[in-house]
Amino acid sequence: MMQAAGMDYHRYIRRKWLALAMMAVAATSMCLVSLMCGSARLSLADVLGALFLGTDAQMRTIVMNVRLPRIAAAAAAGFALAISGCIMQNVLRNPLASPSTLGVSQGASFGAAAAIVCLGTGAPYGSFLAVPAAAFIGGMATTAAILLISRLGSSTTSSMILAGVAISAMFSGATTLIQYFADDVAVATIVYWTFGSLGRAGWKEIATIAAVAISASAFFMLNRWNYNAIEGGTHTARSLGVDVDTLVPASLAVCALCSSVAVAFTGCISFIGLIAPHVMRKLVGNDFRFLIPCSALCGAALLLAADIACRMAIPPVVLPIGALTSFMGAPLFLYLIFRERGRR
Repeated sequence: MMQAAGMDYHRYIRRKWLALAMMAVAATSMCLVSLMCGSARLSLADVLGALFLGTDAQMRTIVMNVRLPRIAAAAAAGFALAISGCIMQNVLRNPLASPSTLGVSQGASFGAAAAIVCLGTGAPYGSFLAVPAAAFIGGMATTAAILLISRLGSSTTSSMILAGVAISAMFSGATTLIQYFADDVAVATIVYWTFGSLGRAGWKEIATIAAVAISASAFFMLNRWNYNAIEGGTHTARSLGVDVDTLVPASLAVCALCSSVAVAFTGCISFIGLIAPHVMRKLVGNDFRFLIPCSALCGAALLLAADIACRMAIPPVVLPIGALTSFMGAPLFLYLIFRERGRR
């Protein structure tokens, strides 16, 4: 009996590792496809030659200076948003939780709009500190407000989600007011920022997103067994020795940090944090030893796929990626709402 149970467990683990390997291959494949796609079509041989040989100066410029930074930004931002959504859904015990549905993205948008209008930072838009720093502060302020409201009232997961909806509406209204009193140039800059764009982040910004995302994923992986315990309910987790009262706000703060940094440098890219964890749960279940890295890779692959679609739909026009991810995520969001209602 014990031997059979051990064999079943090993098969279970092998399936999880296989799913993780599949997602790694999928993310890598999307990177290569993205390098080939664009207004200038390149073959795989052209891409590999530009990356490793550098024989054609024009191709090397296209690959290294135009497409590679964009792909790195997509992978880093998708990674950050996906792991944030994965952990938010766990600690809040709500499948609808994600950086966009909790208002982190809306808070970041308000911070960016305030910086563009009040600080006059619309012109040096690509600067490393001005607009991104304000967007980061706005995203973190949203999470702090949600945690404060939940502590003042009943600290249930539903109250946090409702607080996120209310705070999100408030920040959206504040952003609209800022646009109303701004001049035409500032309004155009704010609107362009809210579209979301992977082309505005340079290597310095990409390195910042990647460093924060990797640090956050390390924190999450250290607490993977605690998240597994929380899947059984907070009472079960407490009985197993998990300090839920500390872990939940700490995890939310790290999620807000991770997603705010991504949004600060790429603009509003919605629903990646909602889609990727749900897709991966179908493959690996709720085992956070595998769900966290699989969600990260899935988020990177999804954002890369969305970017390819944005670039190839009406070439040479590049569609706003935030709009496309919203089209991807909204049907899933509605499906989850109706599914939860059906269960009740």
